[in-house]
Amino acid sequence: MPLCNRHLLGLEGMPKDDIQLILDTATTFREVLDRPIKKVPTLQGKTIVNLFFESSTRTRISFELAERRLSADVVNFSADASSVKKGETLKDTARNIEVMKIDMIVMRHTAPGAAVFLSNVTGAIIINAGDGSHEHPTQALLDMYTIREKHGRIEGLNICIVGDISHSRVALSNIFGLKTMGANVAICAPKTLIPCEVEQLGVKVFYNIDEAIRWADILNVLRIQLERQDRAFFPSLREYRQHFAVTRERLDKSKKTLTIMHPGPINRDVELSADVADSEHSVILQQVLNGVAVRMAVLYLLGTRS
Repeated sequence: MPLCNRHLLGLEGMPKDDIQLILDTATTFREVLDRPIKKVPTLQGKTIVNLFFESSTRTRISFELAERRLSADVVNFSADASSVKKGETLKDTARNIEVMKIDMIVMRHTAPGAAVFLSNVTGAIIINAGDGSHEHPTQALLDMYTIREKHGRIEGLNICIVGDISHSRVALSNIFGLKTMGANVAICAPKTLIPCEVEQLGVKVFYNIDEAIRWADILNVLRIQLERQDRAFFPSLREYRQHFAVTRERLDKSKKTLTIMHPGPINRDVELSADVADSEHSVILQQVLNGVAVRMAVLYLLGTRS
Protein backbone atom coordinates (compact mmCIF):
# COMPACT_ATOMS: atom_id res chain seq x y z
CA MET A 1 0.00 0.00 0.00
CA PRO A 2 1.63 3.31 -1.07
CA LEU A 3 1.71 6.54 0.91
CA CYS A 4 -1.01 9.06 0.02
CA ASN A 5 1.46 11.75 -1.07
CA ARG A 6 4.46 11.38 -3.39
CA HIS A 7 6.45 13.82 -1.21
CA LEU A 8 7.18 14.03 2.52
CA LEU A 9 6.82 17.74 3.25
CA GLY A 10 5.48 17.61 6.81
CA LEU A 11 3.27 15.65 9.20
CA GLU A 12 0.44 18.18 9.31
CA GLY A 13 -2.57 16.40 7.86
CA MET A 14 -0.73 13.12 7.23
CA PRO A 15 -3.18 10.21 7.70
CA LYS A 16 -2.68 7.88 10.63
CA ASP A 17 -2.40 4.93 8.24
CA ASP A 18 0.56 6.57 6.46
CA ILE A 19 2.42 7.17 9.72
CA GLN A 20 1.66 3.60 10.78
CA LEU A 21 2.96 2.28 7.46
CA ILE A 22 6.23 4.20 7.80
CA LEU A 23 6.77 2.96 11.37
CA ASP A 24 5.96 -0.64 10.44
CA THR A 25 8.26 -0.51 7.40
CA ALA A 26 11.03 0.96 9.57
CA THR A 27 10.84 -2.15 11.77
CA THR A 28 11.86 -4.26 8.77
CA PHE A 29 14.78 -1.97 7.95
CA ARG A 30 15.84 -1.84 11.59
CA GLU A 31 16.48 -5.57 11.29
CA VAL A 32 18.62 -4.95 8.20
CA LEU A 33 20.88 -2.68 10.26
CA ASP A 34 21.67 -5.59 12.59
CA ARG A 35 22.85 -7.86 9.77
CA PRO A 36 26.55 -8.41 8.95
CA ILE A 37 25.87 -6.93 5.48
CA LYS A 38 23.73 -3.86 6.08
CA LYS A 39 22.63 -3.31 2.50
CA VAL A 40 19.66 -4.15 0.27
CA PRO A 41 19.24 -3.45 -3.48
CA THR A 42 15.86 -1.75 -3.11
CA LEU A 43 16.74 1.63 -4.67
CA GLN A 44 19.48 0.45 -7.00
CA GLY A 45 19.52 2.71 -10.06
CA LYS A 46 17.85 5.64 -8.24
CA THR A 47 19.76 8.88 -7.79
CA ILE A 48 19.18 10.97 -4.67
CA VAL A 49 20.54 14.46 -4.04
CA ASN A 50 21.02 15.71 -0.47
CA LEU A 51 20.42 19.45 -0.87
CA PHE A 52 21.48 21.06 2.40
CA PHE A 53 21.43 24.85 2.75
CA GLU A 54 21.91 24.65 6.52
CA SER A 55 24.44 22.94 8.75
CA SER A 56 23.60 19.42 9.84
CA THR A 57 25.38 16.41 11.30
CA ARG A 58 22.91 13.72 12.43
CA THR A 59 20.23 14.33 9.80
CA ARG A 60 22.63 14.53 6.87
CA ILE A 61 24.68 11.48 7.87
CA SER A 62 21.52 9.55 8.71
CA PHE A 63 19.96 10.24 5.30
CA GLU A 64 23.18 9.43 3.46
CA LEU A 65 23.58 6.15 5.33
CA ALA A 66 19.93 5.26 4.65
CA GLU A 67 20.35 6.01 0.95
CA ARG A 68 23.52 3.95 0.64
CA ARG A 69 22.01 1.08 2.66
CA LEU A 70 19.26 1.01 -0.01
CA SER A 71 21.91 0.97 -2.80
CA ALA A 72 20.94 4.36 -4.25
CA ASP A 73 23.42 6.62 -6.03
CA VAL A 74 24.02 9.58 -3.70
CA VAL A 75 25.06 13.15 -4.50
CA ASN A 76 25.77 15.58 -1.66
CA PHE A 77 25.21 19.30 -2.24
CA SER A 78 26.56 22.02 0.03
CA ALA A 79 25.39 25.60 -0.43
CA ASP A 80 28.75 26.93 0.78
CA ALA A 81 30.53 25.35 -2.20
CA SER A 82 27.94 25.98 -4.90
CA SER A 83 26.58 28.61 -7.28
CA VAL A 84 24.23 29.71 -4.48
CA LYS A 85 27.20 31.73 -3.22
CA LYS A 86 27.11 33.54 -6.58
CA GLY A 87 23.43 34.44 -6.25
CA GLU A 88 21.72 31.48 -7.93
CA THR A 89 18.11 31.02 -6.79
CA LEU A 90 16.71 27.87 -5.17
CA LYS A 91 14.49 27.31 -8.20
CA ASP A 92 17.40 27.47 -10.65
CA THR A 93 19.60 25.33 -8.45
CA ALA A 94 16.94 22.62 -8.20
CA ARG A 95 16.12 22.69 -11.93
CA ASN A 96 19.78 22.44 -12.89
CA ILE A 97 20.15 19.44 -10.62
CA GLU A 98 16.89 17.87 -11.83
CA VAL A 99 17.89 18.02 -15.51
CA MET A 100 20.76 15.65 -14.64
CA LYS A 101 18.08 12.92 -14.22
CA ILE A 102 17.85 12.67 -10.45
CA ASP A 103 14.90 10.94 -8.79
CA MET A 104 14.68 12.34 -5.27
CA ILE A 105 15.79 15.44 -3.39
CA VAL A 106 16.31 15.51 0.38
CA MET A 107 16.39 19.16 1.37
CA ARG A 108 17.17 21.19 4.47
CA HIS A 109 16.66 24.93 4.21
CA THR A 110 16.50 27.94 6.51
CA ALA A 111 13.20 29.18 5.00
CA PRO A 112 9.86 27.74 6.18
CA GLY A 113 7.97 26.37 3.20
CA ALA A 114 11.08 25.79 1.07
CA ALA A 115 10.29 22.09 0.59
CA VAL A 116 6.75 22.88 -0.55
CA PHE A 117 8.11 25.46 -2.99
CA LEU A 118 10.58 22.93 -4.39
CA SER A 119 7.84 20.32 -4.88
CA ASN A 120 5.97 22.85 -7.05
CA VAL A 121 8.89 23.73 -9.36
CA THR A 122 10.51 20.31 -9.92
CA GLY A 123 9.29 16.86 -10.89
CA ALA A 124 11.52 15.05 -8.39
CA ILE A 125 10.25 13.48 -5.17
CA ILE A 126 10.95 15.89 -2.29
CA ILE A 127 11.70 14.91 1.32
CA ASN A 128 11.79 17.73 3.86
CA ALA A 129 14.84 17.37 6.13
CA GLY A 130 13.89 20.55 8.02
CA ASP A 131 12.62 23.88 6.77
CA GLY A 132 13.41 26.78 9.08
CA SER A 133 11.34 26.66 12.26
CA HIS A 134 8.43 24.96 10.45
CA GLU A 135 8.65 21.14 10.29
CA HIS A 136 11.15 18.28 10.51
CA PRO A 137 8.98 15.25 9.67
CA THR A 138 11.57 12.47 9.71
CA GLN A 139 12.79 13.54 13.17
CA ALA A 140 9.25 13.27 14.52
CA LEU A 141 8.80 9.90 12.82
CA LEU A 142 11.98 8.52 14.38
CA ASP A 143 10.88 9.92 17.75
CA MET A 144 7.55 8.09 17.40
CA TYR A 145 9.31 4.91 16.33
CA THR A 146 11.57 5.10 19.40
CA ILE A 147 8.58 5.68 21.69
CA ARG A 148 6.76 2.69 20.21
CA GLU A 149 9.88 0.54 20.49
CA LYS A 150 10.33 1.45 24.18
CA HIS A 151 6.70 1.48 25.32
CA GLY A 152 5.00 -0.81 22.81
CA ARG A 153 2.50 1.91 21.89
CA ILE A 154 2.02 5.62 21.33
CA GLU A 155 -1.70 5.97 21.95
CA GLY A 156 -2.62 7.15 25.44
CA LEU A 157 0.90 8.09 26.55
CA ASN A 158 1.57 11.50 28.12
CA ILE A 159 4.38 13.12 26.13
CA CYS A 160 5.74 16.55 27.01
CA ILE A 161 8.00 18.56 24.70
CA VAL A 162 10.27 20.79 26.78
CA GLY A 163 12.30 23.79 25.69
CA ASP A 164 12.46 26.19 22.78
CA ILE A 165 9.05 25.51 21.25
CA SER A 166 8.80 28.76 19.27
CA HIS A 167 11.92 28.18 17.18
CA SER A 168 11.74 24.39 16.86
CA ARG A 169 10.69 22.51 13.72
CA VAL A 170 10.94 19.29 15.75
CA ALA A 171 8.23 20.45 18.16
CA LEU A 172 5.65 21.17 15.49
CA SER A 173 6.15 17.90 13.61
CA ASN A 174 6.01 15.97 16.88
CA ILE A 175 2.78 17.68 17.91
CA PHE A 176 1.12 16.86 14.57
CA GLY A 177 2.37 13.27 14.49
CA LEU A 178 1.82 12.36 18.13
CA LYS A 179 -1.70 13.83 18.17
CA THR A 180 -2.57 11.84 15.04
CA MET A 181 -1.31 8.65 16.70
CA GLY A 182 -3.43 9.21 19.82
CA ALA A 183 -0.90 10.50 22.36
CA ASN A 184 -1.64 13.16 24.95
CA VAL A 185 0.77 15.99 24.11
CA ALA A 186 1.97 18.86 26.28
CA ILE A 187 4.64 21.52 25.99
CA CYS A 188 6.71 23.17 28.71
CA ALA A 189 8.81 26.32 28.39
CA PRO A 190 9.08 29.92 29.54
CA LYS A 191 6.16 31.99 28.27
CA THR A 192 8.48 33.81 25.87
CA LEU A 193 9.31 30.53 24.10
CA ILE A 194 5.73 29.33 23.62
CA PRO A 195 3.92 30.37 20.40
CA CYS A 196 0.72 32.36 20.63
CA GLU A 197 -2.50 30.31 20.54
CA VAL A 198 -0.58 27.01 20.62
CA GLU A 199 -3.44 25.50 22.62
CA GLN A 200 -5.42 25.45 19.37
CA LEU A 201 -3.23 22.54 18.30
CA GLY A 202 -4.75 20.50 21.14
CA VAL A 203 -1.76 20.53 23.49
CA LYS A 204 -1.55 21.12 27.22
CA VAL A 205 0.79 23.94 28.32
CA PHE A 206 3.06 23.87 31.37
CA TYR A 207 5.15 26.77 32.63
CA ASN A 208 6.70 24.71 35.45
CA ILE A 209 9.04 21.84 34.67
CA ASP A 210 8.26 19.97 37.90
CA GLU A 211 4.55 19.92 37.05
CA ALA A 212 5.39 18.69 33.56
CA ILE A 213 7.52 15.87 34.98
CA ARG A 214 4.70 14.79 37.32
CA TRP A 215 2.29 14.62 34.35
CA ALA A 216 4.51 13.02 31.71
CA ASP A 217 5.52 9.50 30.79
CA ILE A 218 8.05 10.84 28.27
CA LEU A 219 10.00 14.09 28.05
CA ASN A 220 11.28 15.18 24.64
CA VAL A 221 13.81 17.87 25.55
CA LEU A 222 14.72 20.48 22.93
CA ARG A 223 17.85 22.58 22.51
CA ILE A 224 17.75 26.34 23.05
CA GLN A 225 18.20 27.52 19.46
CA LEU A 226 20.15 30.73 19.93
CA GLU A 227 20.99 30.86 16.20
CA ARG A 228 17.31 31.38 15.35
CA GLN A 229 16.61 33.96 18.05
CA ASP A 230 16.74 37.62 17.07
CA ARG A 231 16.52 38.84 20.68
CA ALA A 232 16.84 37.60 24.26
CA PHE A 233 13.87 35.46 25.31
CA PHE A 234 15.12 34.86 28.87
CA PRO A 235 17.69 36.61 31.08
CA SER A 236 20.49 34.03 30.83
CA LEU A 237 21.27 30.37 30.18
CA ARG A 238 22.01 30.05 33.88
CA GLU A 239 18.48 31.15 34.75
CA TYR A 240 16.97 28.88 32.11
CA ARG A 241 18.93 25.97 33.57
CA GLN A 242 17.74 26.81 37.07
CA HIS A 243 14.05 26.85 36.17
CA PHE A 244 13.66 24.47 33.20
CA ALA A 245 16.59 22.04 32.97
CA VAL A 246 15.75 18.35 33.26
CA THR A 247 18.10 17.18 36.02
CA ARG A 248 18.64 14.02 38.03
CA GLU A 249 17.48 15.84 41.16
CA ARG A 250 14.14 16.73 39.52
CA LEU A 251 13.62 13.20 38.22
CA ASP A 252 14.48 11.63 41.59
CA LYS A 253 12.11 14.00 43.36
CA SER A 254 9.25 12.94 41.08
CA LYS A 255 9.82 9.25 41.93
CA LYS A 256 8.80 8.33 38.36
CA THR A 257 10.55 6.34 35.67
CA LEU A 258 10.42 8.70 32.71
CA THR A 259 11.78 8.20 29.22
CA ILE A 260 14.11 11.04 28.18
CA MET A 261 14.49 11.98 24.51
CA HIS A 262 16.44 14.68 22.69
CA PRO A 263 16.77 15.35 18.94
CA GLY A 264 20.34 16.65 19.33
CA PRO A 265 22.66 18.35 19.49
CA ILE A 266 22.51 18.51 23.28
CA ASN A 267 23.58 21.57 25.23
CA ARG A 268 24.72 19.54 28.21
CA ASP A 269 23.88 21.07 31.58
CA VAL A 270 21.66 23.69 29.96
CA GLU A 271 18.38 22.04 28.94
CA LEU A 272 19.47 18.57 30.08
CA SER A 273 22.01 17.60 32.71
CA ALA A 274 24.84 15.35 31.57
CA ASP A 275 24.02 12.61 34.07
CA VAL A 276 20.42 12.41 32.77
CA ALA A 277 21.52 12.43 29.12
CA ASP A 278 23.71 9.40 29.83
CA SER A 279 21.32 7.71 32.27
CA GLU A 280 19.10 4.66 32.16
CA HIS A 281 16.19 7.02 31.42
CA SER A 282 17.72 8.15 28.11
CA VAL A 283 16.92 6.72 24.66
CA ILE A 284 18.88 9.43 22.82
CA LEU A 285 21.35 7.09 21.14
CA GLN A 286 18.52 4.74 20.16
CA GLN A 287 16.88 7.72 18.45
CA VAL A 288 19.99 8.21 16.33
CA LEU A 289 20.12 4.54 15.27
CA ASN A 290 16.38 4.39 14.65
CA GLY A 291 16.68 7.49 12.48
CA VAL A 292 18.53 5.49 9.83
CA ALA A 293 15.80 2.81 9.76
CA VAL A 294 12.99 5.36 9.60
CA ARG A 295 14.66 7.29 6.78
CA MET A 296 15.23 4.03 4.92
CA ALA A 297 11.50 3.37 5.24
CA VAL A 298 10.56 6.83 3.93
CA LEU A 299 13.00 6.59 1.01
CA TYR A 300 11.77 3.11 0.14
CA LEU A 301 8.07 3.95 0.30
CA LEU A 302 8.45 7.10 -1.80
CA GLY A 303 11.15 5.80 -4.13
CA THR A 304 9.28 2.65 -5.15
CA ARG A 305 5.89 4.23 -5.83
CA SER A 306 4.51 3.02 -9.15
